[in-house]
Amino acid sequence: MQLTMARSLDHSIWSIVALLMVLLATTNAEVIDLRWDVKFDNTFRPSSFAQPVITINDEFPGPLINATTNDIVRVNVFNHLDEPLLFTWNGIQQRLNSWQDGVSGTNCAIKPNMNWTYAFVVKDQIGTFTYFPSTNYQKLAGGFGPIRVNNRIVINVPFAKPEAEFDLLIGDWFFADYKVIRSRLAASTEVPDMMLINGKAPYGYSGSKRYESVTVTKGKTYRFRVSNVGTTLSFNFRIQNHKMVVVETEGSYTNQTTLDSLDVHVGQSYSLLVTADQDDADYYIVATPKLLNTTGDSPLVAKGVLHYTKSGSSVTGSIPIGPNPWDIEFSVNQARSIRWNMTTGAARPNPQGTFNVSNVTLSQTIILHGSQTNIRGTYRYAVNNISYLTPDTPLKLADYYVNGSGVYRLGEFPTQSVKEAATYGVSVVNAMHKGWHEIIFQNDLVLMESWHLDGYGFYVVGFDDGEWTPGSRNTYNLYDPVVRSTVQVYPGGWTAVYVFLDNPGMWNLRSQHLKRWYLGEELYVRVHDDDPNPAKENPPPENLLLCGEILTPYGLNRDGDDNDGGSMTAMVVVHEHITPYC
Repeated sequence: MQLTMARSLDHSIWSIVALLMVLLATTNAEVIDLRWDVKFDNTFRPSSFAQPVITINDEFPGPLINATTNDIVRVNVFNHLDEPLLFTWNGIQQRLNSWQDGVSGTNCAIKPNMNWTYAFVVKDQIGTFTYFPSTNYQKLAGGFGPIRVNNRIVINVPFAKPEAEFDLLIGDWFFADYKVIRSRLAASTEVPDMMLINGKAPYGYSGSKRYESVTVTKGKTYRFRVSNVGTTLSFNFRIQNHKMVVVETEGSYTNQTTLDSLDVHVGQSYSLLVTADQDDADYYIVATPKLLNTTGDSPLVAKGVLHYTKSGSSVTGSIPIGPNPWDIEFSVNQARSIRWNMTTGAARPNPQGTFNVSNVTLSQTIILHGSQTNIRGTYRYAVNNISYLTPDTPLKLADYYVNGSGVYRLGEFPTQSVKEAATYGVSVVNAMHKGWHEIIFQNDLVLMESWHLDGYGFYVVGFDDGEWTPGSRNTYNLYDPVVRSTVQVYPGGWTAVYVFLDNPGMWNLRSQHLKRWYLGEELYVRVHDDDPNPAKENPPPENLLLCGEILTPYGLNRDGDDNDGGSMTAMVVVHEHITPYC
């Protein structure tokens, strides 16, 4: 049965425009308008195999989104693929505006040969992030790219301005067509075939293949923004003969820790300062997979080149030796050493440590077990033994227009215990608005895991092996836990985070490992405030795409006549209006 929308927008276009002008005038924000043409391209061929690569404006990886905190970003996406498309903005919080989240629970997909404009404010954020296609297993074919959110000029950065900045998007890659892999996931145990740096094969892989090379000048310091854009493997990153200083991760300035190498898990991003303080020569840039045995000539070892301007020779010899890929203790100890810089500002002038989580009152504890399961003969992944099935109607639309009726039910997802038998379900947790929540991620698998919550940052308070118990809280770091949007969970272990749910919306909580996400390891967190004041949450955008059971607004068809059952899923609006509330 077709349902119709009953609500109307509370604010006129003119009031929205006025508020937008106020925001621009008071914050020196800019509007960044981008057009993206998304299509398949066989000419890039990262390996020697012909396969469809998803490009944006003929680029792979996609173009950089380079913004300053409080800027308004509008991305007009033209879908030239042969299937529906959505983009998600990994780590961008989209304050008050989950309508722009770009996942199946909040948006109807952009159909082939159609376009839609995302519009969001990078409100009170700085740091290193990424974007990628979120549905249909498309991330396996590319479509990902970097996002930088810079400090405003009036906010001090806790390190000297580097000579230049480099984005290094590193991740595993499969030779097979992503549609083929997608079709056989239930029976597949495939390991990735290669590790790429910025879409390029490892140095030495083939004389005909390009490799990534970064040029530096002796004596200068550079900022490397390193992101794991893969789907499966964590990696250890290092630069031959060079120290690295960790200064930022996913929107948080960290204590400046000097390292020889750094573990980066699926979906995570870091900023590293590297000083070109060696002899004029070429040096390896390397990323080796975790929990996997490889040799230096394996295509699963990503290799690029750090090239000094006066270098007279090519890089030769063995790659720099890193930590044992099976040494979990090394990884955990390093993760515990990455802490919040409590004395510096970030997007705002006040110190990051304004929130002291040692004194917060927890509203709820949510314990989540990620696991592999079998449901009636079908291979799946689950959270608390519920494997998520995506409904035809995005949860956000159902929540706003029909109070979720017929699409999902609150109270059915077990937040403290695991059901005895695995089942399918539409998992939604009803969370307290402006409440502090403790989330425990328990990894029942023998593989590394990564978890991400859209719209928020986690205060990462603890890691350990074994089963979490209330007594585990005695090991928490509540003084200066780093805040980030993606957190790793070690095999057979747990990770604990605190999160302050002050951003209303329907937010995706998921495994960043693509296969697990695609096969059901996800849920949604509903952060709701009954007050319709748009200062608390933006109303739906005027170019909202409709699908599933939400087909026509206000009981009217596109021509403004009485509702005749027509669909508005073909609606195309080039630009939308957003409410830039502070």
